[in-house]
Amino acid sequence: MGFTLGSVLMRLGMTGPDEVSVDAITLFVLLLSACIIIGHLLEKSRWLTESVSALLIGLCCGVVILLRTQGKSSHILVFNEGLFFIYLLPPIIFNAGFQMKKKHFFQNFSTIILFGAVGTLISFIIITLGSLQLFKKLDIGFLEIGDYLALGAILSATDSVCTLQVLNQEETPLLYSLVFGEGVVNDATSVVLFNAIQRFDLSHITSTIALQFIGNFLYLFFTSTVLGIGVGLLSAYIIRKLYFGRKLASDTICNAPTESPSHMTCTSKGLVNDTSEAPLEPCKEHSTDREVALMILMAYLSYMMAELFYLSGILTVFFCGIVMSHYTWHNVTECSRVTTKHAFATLSFISEIFIFLYVGMDALDIEKWTVVSKSPGTSVGVSLILLALVLIGRAAFIFPLSFISNLTKKSQNDKIGFKQQVTIWWAGLMRGAVSVALAYNQFARSGHTQLLGNAIMITSTITVVLFTSVVGGLLTKPLVRFLLPLQKHSGRTMMSDFSSQKSLNLPLLIGQESEVAIGCTNIPQVPSLRMLLTTPTNTVHHYWRKFDDAVMRPVFGGRGFVPYAPGSPPELVVQ
Repeated sequence: MGFTLGSVLMRLGMTGPDEVSVDAITLFVLLLSACIIIGHLLEKSRWLTESVSALLIGLCCGVVILLRTQGKSSHILVFNEGLFFIYLLPPIIFNAGFQMKKKHFFQNFSTIILFGAVGTLISFIIITLGSLQLFKKLDIGFLEIGDYLALGAILSATDSVCTLQVLNQEETPLLYSLVFGEGVVNDATSVVLFNAIQRFDLSHITSTIALQFIGNFLYLFFTSTVLGIGVGLLSAYIIRKLYFGRKLASDTICNAPTESPSHMTCTSKGLVNDTSEAPLEPCKEHSTDREVALMILMAYLSYMMAELFYLSGILTVFFCGIVMSHYTWHNVTECSRVTTKHAFATLSFISEIFIFLYVGMDALDIEKWTVVSKSPGTSVGVSLILLALVLIGRAAFIFPLSFISNLTKKSQNDKIGFKQQVTIWWAGLMRGAVSVALAYNQFARSGHTQLLGNAIMITSTITVVLFTSVVGGLLTKPLVRFLLPLQKHSGRTMMSDFSSQKSLNLPLLIGQESEVAIGCTNIPQVPSLRMLLTTPTNTVHHYWRKFDDAVMRPVFGGRGFVPYAPGSPPELVVQ
């Protein structure tokens, strides 16, 4: 009755579907745990990241399973794009919007849209036209015009998950903001393009069909964004009106957030020294449970509503995360704030590791490689062509669009230098699970394919994903240190519009933790936190802040517009 890894691997190829499912899940949970432990041990590594280590572990496990099943299978779960898009991707994208430093994102919003939307379209055109012309010289079987267009959308999708792990937000704030923001918008644009391609008969393209295609693309982009904002505002309004956590006793004492720089304890009666022996009464559990449950469900609802109405769930859940962090998060108690922050981050983290482990194991799927082995030279040629088109396509928009963006910048410190452009170009080359999932959606049926052309497209996409993820993941950190050695000592790129005194206050404006903790600091402060924003960095931000304070926050709540609740940090009173 011994339970060993070898016995599990052997049983994967010899038992019924129910037992295989249990064995597969057991082994996968063990591998996830191993990835987390190994990732922690490699945390300080200059080369490896958790995503790359999970990818390599998946590959190694795939080889072991392939050998133990005598070449019958290399993975324990069949890749399912539905599993990826419905369960794994939403937590990652939502958490990206929820944890994002909004000030950085919107300061560079025009550049991010240039790179993420316009740049993706440029890359899409280059990959589509290049593959259409070059594949004619190779014997890859029959592909329709819609397949080439889909291929352009598939390989235009960057891997924002892997990028987040190789760039440091504190060391390179401008690069992180640009590459991260571009990655999210890029993924949304690629998926919207892919969905629009599947809706139209593109075998005979006319001017009318082209205009309808563009109109459908803009419609999906706009309505997805509006839906995400709408669901986020709805969640803020509901929680603000219901006040789940406002029914606690008025004299309840609460701890200051652990992120607070001060060593003071907040109470509803003021500040006391943390050595006080006053009893600390915890927040009511049922109130926290309801608040956390509602926030999680509303976040997931935004994604599912987008899928229900055939919109872009990526764009919807991303903007829902931004809105919920700006309004909803401030309407709940401190217990719920800490819980939701870590709950969303944990779900995102597990999903990321699951995806890379999944892709690594599926890369050795024997069925696809058996079909491709009939013409190995063709497969290698297609992979090299696609890799070259990805490199060229990204360079074709990063450098020209950076030049255009720099023309709109007045300050020299706000402009994107050539070394930064090279770093952005390289960091955005990584392709990931979005590309793999879209490739399966287009070229496979239920995870299987026997057609030569379709098999080559899937294996070539996986090859590009593996190469760019591993090589890009290994070299991006050293490249950043080589090209931008002084970046980690200076934040002037993002703070150039502030005087030295205002720059000291900037951390109070860009992170949720700092916004929460400000009520518990013993540092001399101005009467209101909003007073720090009276000198905006640009006109759009100035008018938005006035509109937000006058119209939005009184209705939807948010920092400074929610009555004090025991269990929450005290807000500064406007004088």
